[in-house]
Amino acid sequence: MNRYDMKTILETDSDFIWDIKAPCFQMLIPEETELVRASKTQVLFRKDDHLTKQGAFASYVLFVLDGFARQYLEGDGIKNYNLRIIKPGEFVGLSAVFSENTFNYSSVALTDCHVFLIEKEAIAKVIKQNGLFGFNIIKRYCEQNTNLLNTVRNLMYKQMNGRMADALLYIDSLKNVKTDIFQLLSRKDLADFAGISTESTVKLLKIFEKDGLIELHEKDIKIVNQTGLLDISRRG
Repeated sequence: MNRYDMKTILETDSDFIWDIKAPCFQMLIPEETELVRASKTQVLFRKDDHLTKQGAFASYVLFVLDGFARQYLEGDGIKNYNLRIIKPGEFVGLSAVFSENTFNYSSVALTDCHVFLIEKEAIAKVIKQNGLFGFNIIKRYCEQNTNLLNTVRNLMYKQMNGRMADALLYIDSLKNVKTDIFQLLSRKDLADFAGISTESTVKLLKIFEKDGLIELHEKDIKIVNQTGLLDISRRG
């Protein structure tokens, strides 16, 4: 699917949430909390809905309360490149606050996602007023940029084996927050994390299984030799 849709959650709905309980928003003074509250819209993105669309106008920042999404760069209409899995408690579209007027990547829901859309002007104002909150937001923004640079570096300098090892290790690291994370991803999704074709991905997974590095259980993947995968990653 390729939808860009959402359901607005109203105050009369049973799943409406009044306050953002995330630690970074606990740093705000009452006036700042009220500013954020007045500028946010609470929405539900269904599985396969787009949270952001590359190139679309960005008037807000997204804060994910619940659910998981896949962030990716759109390519030539056939090939995309996955950047990361978005988890609960993370921001999407922070670049809109600092420099960009459009989203520079797309993101699609892997599960139903409960999200706050917060007007970027409100976030910018609070950043200027509240140093601790601003430091936290800038730290998150820098971490996302660092991860992006590491992803680009791996894509440029590593061969297929190393890139697939990196993709498997990264996704496996998310099992502590989502035990069935691999089951949310297709083989094409895995391929787009490694920057290789789906056919090569299927072939490499079978080789890794034969070499005793992983176990395949339909869509689920279990890493049984992390040291071996790390060695492949290091060798590139």
